[in-house]
Amino acid sequence: MTSRRFGRRDALRLGGMSAMGAFLAACGVEGQGKPQASVAPDAVEKFWSGKVKNGKLDFANWPLYMDPKHPELKKFTKETGIAISSYDEVIQEMGPWFAKVQPQLSAGQSIGYDLMVITNSIQFGQFRDAGFLAPLDHSKLPNYVANAAKSYSQSSYDLGNVFSIPYASGITGIAYDPEKTGREITSLADLWDPAFKGKVGMFRDLQELGNFGLLAAGLTPAKSGEAEWKKAAAKLREQKDAGIVRQYYDQSYVDALGKGEVWITQAWSGDIFQKNVSDGTNFKFVVPSEGGTIWTDNMSIPVTAANPVDAITLMDFFYEVENAATLAEYINYVCPVPAAQAAMKKHAAALTGEDKEYLDSVATSPLVFPSEADYEKLHYYVDFNTAEEQQDFTKIFDPIVLG
Repeated sequence: MTSRRFGRRDALRLGGMSAMGAFLAACGVEGQGKPQASVAPDAVEKFWSGKVKNGKLDFANWPLYMDPKHPELKKFTKETGIAISSYDEVIQEMGPWFAKVQPQLSAGQSIGYDLMVITNSIQFGQFRDAGFLAPLDHSKLPNYVANAAKSYSQSSYDLGNVFSIPYASGITGIAYDPEKTGREITSLADLWDPAFKGKVGMFRDLQELGNFGLLAAGLTPAKSGEAEWKKAAAKLREQKDAGIVRQYYDQSYVDALGKGEVWITQAWSGDIFQKNVSDGTNFKFVVPSEGGTIWTDNMSIPVTAANPVDAITLMDFFYEVENAATLAEYINYVCPVPAAQAAMKKHAAALTGEDKEYLDSVATSPLVFPSEADYEKLHYYVDFNTAEEQQDFTKIFDPIVLG
């Protein structure tokens, strides 16, 4: 599943791409950010009035974000009678996706899909603020209301889940090889420790790099501005000038960790879980004591969707506990339904051998079901109000990676 993760994380890059927001789960996350644009009180009623189930829908998603056999979609059709006319893995990056569908949406035309999975980003804000996303009728989302982690409604990018609900999420933290470090890693300060000179990996993605610089400087990313960014850049410059950073990596950080080129590195949670499963490694992933960040991919309905009732029915289907569990069993990212962990453990208990061992490892992994203590340390990403702010951020952090 590395190819999907690479494409998805590549979409984070600030070179024309976006800043990520982050999603909340079991506990509150520091830094509420600015609230999303409000909608008219009667917007939900106006959109959904007269809409009926049509018995079909078209779904746009990221590559490898579901078992290729589509067991959940087949179950959905069997239970509801709604056919999946197309399930296309057409979303590779958020910038190009928005550019592709914006002309049709601006013209009030269908984009050919009733449901799409879009990442928290500046493009999410563009979709939302341009009126391209249908306001959700929460009366049609009983499973979501009953089973979703309750703090979702506080997310800065979509306060109250007016336009979206999470599909899956992931955490940015620290990965390390305990055999190389010789000790547990618990703090962002470890990434600045001269003991690991030349063996530390940092992300070249400016958003991810800047977030960790801010947190290491004792600052809150979601509440930061130019003054804070300069302090964070100075902190990162200290690390670089001391020769502690071996390289600023893209997805290749996983290979560098595997080869022993780095002992400790910024990391994305799902990658480390998969690396340990596929290669039998014993790398550790931690949310540092100063905090980490969390991001999400969200299900949304284009305002021009031909089959919105069918689409929202599928959205809610993914919040049935069993369905959330089987989806997470395959994709191994943070599951937005806490009760899915017990269901997954039950599934594992019915298996034997390697299958049981694997599913047990997923069910008990803090990378799929983080602890409440981990959630309490997770932050929103830096949020940009304007393109000018984004450009300023880039100018401040770019020289660290390139210079």
